[in-house]
Amino acid sequence: MSSSVFVELKTPVTGSYKQPTGLFINNEFVEGVEKKTFEVINPATEEVICSVHEATEKDVDVAVAAARKAFDGVWRETTPQQRGIYLLKLADLVEKNLDLLAAVESLDNGKSITMARGDIGAVVGTIRYYGGWADKIEGKTIDISPDTFHYTRQEPLGVCGQIIPWNFPLLMLAWKIGPALATGNTVVMKSAEQTPLSALVFAQFVKEAGFPPGVLNILSGIGKVAGAAISSHMDIDKVAFTGSTLVGRQIMKAAAESNLKKVTLELGGKSPNIIFNDADIKQAIDWVNFGIYFNHGQTCCAGSRVYVQEGIYDKFVEAFKKRASENKVGDPFHDETFQGPQVSQLQYDRIMGYIKAGKEEGATLEIGGERHGNKGYFIQPTIFTNVKPDMKIMREEIFGPVCAVAKFSTEEEVIKLANDSNYGLAAAVHTKDLNTAIRASNHLKAGTVWVNCYNALHHQLPFGGYKESGMGRELGEAALASYTQCKSVAIKLA
Repeated sequence: MSSSVFVELKTPVTGSYKQPTGLFINNEFVEGVEKKTFEVINPATEEVICSVHEATEKDVDVAVAAARKAFDGVWRETTPQQRGIYLLKLADLVEKNLDLLAAVESLDNGKSITMARGDIGAVVGTIRYYGGWADKIEGKTIDISPDTFHYTRQEPLGVCGQIIPWNFPLLMLAWKIGPALATGNTVVMKSAEQTPLSALVFAQFVKEAGFPPGVLNILSGIGKVAGAAISSHMDIDKVAFTGSTLVGRQIMKAAAESNLKKVTLELGGKSPNIIFNDADIKQAIDWVNFGIYFNHGQTCCAGSRVYVQEGIYDKFVEAFKKRASENKVGDPFHDETFQGPQVSQLQYDRIMGYIKAGKEEGATLEIGGERHGNKGYFIQPTIFTNVKPDMKIMREEIFGPVCAVAKFSTEEEVIKLANDSNYGLAAAVHTKDLNTAIRASNHLKAGTVWVNCYNALHHQLPFGGYKESGMGRELGEAALASYTQCKSVAIKLA
């Protein structure tokens, strides 16, 4: 391993550590074929953290060849039980290094250290969960006639290209590699260009856990270069992507125009959060606050459309404003910080553009709407009221700490409003009436519906979207189906 693929960095939590900067291929950190690099920016300070090696199309070819060799060779001969052992060892190593991984996550993503620790805990849980599934991928026998024996096998797809976003760098990595590796596939993973550092630290533990070379390869690269190369690669059998609907369309098109590789997409959202008159207002406000401002609003399932029934609307708005104004915005490494900076200047500008549009279209700005501080990409928690259904801030995904609040009269009306969206990733209902909760949940067109809570994700529970929020499911047993194919075998008995 060359010293050119590591650099000494420091975090306020862990002190100095050795940061890998190379491409992780065949269990080694290497320079890119073209020796290109790109800078990684600290969103809290706007300063350069370091530079990492950039994967180009040539590097994708090298990584895919490594993954193919492993899939056709050593990984095919590895028993399901052994695959599970590797995953469980990897989970143990992540848990052992939780503070380091959380600190690196905060450094290049900007999320609060408290939330980053929660993310890494969820990474551990996800990898362990799929480690447990590895030796339970089963087919079935089918009794058709006395003179034949029929059975099915659930076989891996092959080489999987996986492209993850910057909002939950390591958690999205775990969501992707868990079911892929458990079912016997090999992986070429591209991390987001804004947040490559924690994935590279994680990569060190892949080799330590005992995974054979080529089984899991991790590339830092630009979406329009490395991501596009993965999407159109003729020797990749499946591509999984989490990100915007716009990019999801491009990936699906590239997959279709190449080798018709399998595709799963977890895309954008504009999720409704519905509060009925009989809801516990304090509890509902806490969950609405968490639903929109968690992870700086940079969450695909963020509850960004809040519908409040007219009987409690005024009371709710005043209490919500007070609660949102109490959120601690600032240095990600302060334990009390709830909201850190947006991930980049581009994202900051995009969000501020939506805030400007909300003002211009006539919505009422209740709180926020401005920059927080004078350094870093911080935005104040923002609440708009009197938001009409056709306003930009009510229809488009903002992906920031901006909430649109509207009033409704009846259950029928709010279900219609909630479903009036191209998206269908998540939704929530707040009520003390079980009949209302079940009826509304059944009528909402969303892949996940929370009742009297929000953002309650768990590795055992499938997650994915309706409509333009994607296809396929992450997490739970459901995710395994996206990484296997069913083979039928018919044997004529003598």
